[in-house]
Amino acid sequence: MSEAVDTAGWAIQVPIGYRVGGWEVVRPIATGSWASVYEGRRVDGEGGATAGLPDRVALKFLPTGTLTPRQLGHLNEMAARELRAHRKLRHPRLIGFHHTLVVDDPGHPELDGAAVIVMERAAASLADALARAAGGPVPDAARYIVEICEGLAYLHGKGWIHGDLKPSNVLVMADGSVRLADFGLAAELDGTHAYLPPGGSLGYMAPERWDEPLTEHGTRYRTASDVWALGVTAYQLLSGRMPFPGASPRARAAQAARYAAGHDELLFPTTVPPGWREWLADCLAPDPARRPGAAELLARARRLAADPARARVRRRPRRRREALGKSLAMALGMALAWPVTPGAGRPADLHLRADSDVPAAYRDAIIAAAYCRDEVPEVTPALLAASLKALSDFDPSLTDPAKDEYGIARWTPRVLWHYLPERERPRAHELVYDPYVSIHYMGTYICTLAPRVLHLAEDPLDRQILAATIFQSNTRDMISARGVPPYARWYADKVREYLPRYTP
Repeated sequence: MSEAVDTAGWAIQVPIGYRVGGWEVVRPIATGSWASVYEGRRVDGEGGATAGLPDRVALKFLPTGTLTPRQLGHLNEMAARELRAHRKLRHPRLIGFHHTLVVDDPGHPELDGAAVIVMERAAASLADALARAAGGPVPDAARYIVEICEGLAYLHGKGWIHGDLKPSNVLVMADGSVRLADFGLAAELDGTHAYLPPGGSLGYMAPERWDEPLTEHGTRYRTASDVWALGVTAYQLLSGRMPFPGASPRARAAQAARYAAGHDELLFPTTVPPGWREWLADCLAPDPARRPGAAELLARARRLAADPARARVRRRPRRRREALGKSLAMALGMALAWPVTPGAGRPADLHLRADSDVPAAYRDAIIAAAYCRDEVPEVTPALLAASLKALSDFDPSLTDPAKDEYGIARWTPRVLWHYLPERERPRAHELVYDPYVSIHYMGTYICTLAPRVLHLAEDPLDRQILAATIFQSNTRDMISARGVPPYARWYADKVREYLPRYTP
């Protein structure tokens, strides 16, 4: 008998024995932020709608009919991505898709209207295999890596990215083969990039994603970012460890940022064979342009798996990025290691009042910009919204040549220049007018510098005002004034006035 699973806190709770379409829910399998997966058993007989399908399937419930309109915007987009991927993509290394259902059950309002994706039933995931390995290499890791590459090479060859590759999204079937799964972030390429909603799995996010501001289409994502996630996953399978050590995903991301900036080397346990070390190092090249494509990595992985004792590949020269600068760059590098995600999958209304005057186009950008709120709780989306209201009344075209300040956050181009990725610095005078860039780096500025002045107050509200004021002042003047300098008082007073308007 399988061990009972506690579904308290799951995205959607479905009782055992519940029937939808020709399926009966048998047991819970797993949950994410927005969907829950249950095992289903076919119950409608040979002549029913499930005829020709396996007796056991996975039922992925997405509560698209049970949430508020604001929550639905995010969830519907993810559901649409997943369904579009399943309908367009078919390959032995992608989890099989059977059909979709919609729950029609007014008697159960918590389930009524939920979408259900009926898929192949897997036996486990690679996350389970890593747990069983207990910190050591996963048996048959080389074959798993080859099969993951087969799925990824197919996706990229069809012009798609996965967007969230990690061990828990690689499923192990009853015959031991693996399938890529969970296409909620999958997207088709538009030229060299796809666009994803902000967020993702922090430990598997490529360093270049931290440089990408949120645009009206989402954040830019390249196939090379999938390759980075492949490298992290393969490193775990071959060693039982993460490539960048740390006690938490955020700490590991900070180590990855140091490595990408050229401050640390990529190290390997002695148990990882030399040929695989070269393969992994290329997947985890700091410069995305230096990472091989999935098809090349597949060919190399097949050679290594077939003859691990002798297979060797010529190591391609790798160039480190220039370090990010000096003192400011180190602080910025740590700030960029924090996740840029709107509430880690929680609805926007938890962070900004739904009835406020924040323009709808900028809500997600403001929420994402407050990415340090777990470490610096004073920096909330509401605080950033109040700051933008005080600075520009959310006007992205603001122009104030007398102060050399422009755009929604009143950036001075020569100051914004220091925060932009090196490739974007020549465009600093243009990017001050891009509201998404301005909001993103306003959050970075405040997250980086606010901790230096918070000791000047004890009251929580006063500490929030100090955090906001650093954007219109500097550490030296605030410490000298033991708080808000006189020249920034107008701004601090406005933020204090506006803050309640945006705080849920």
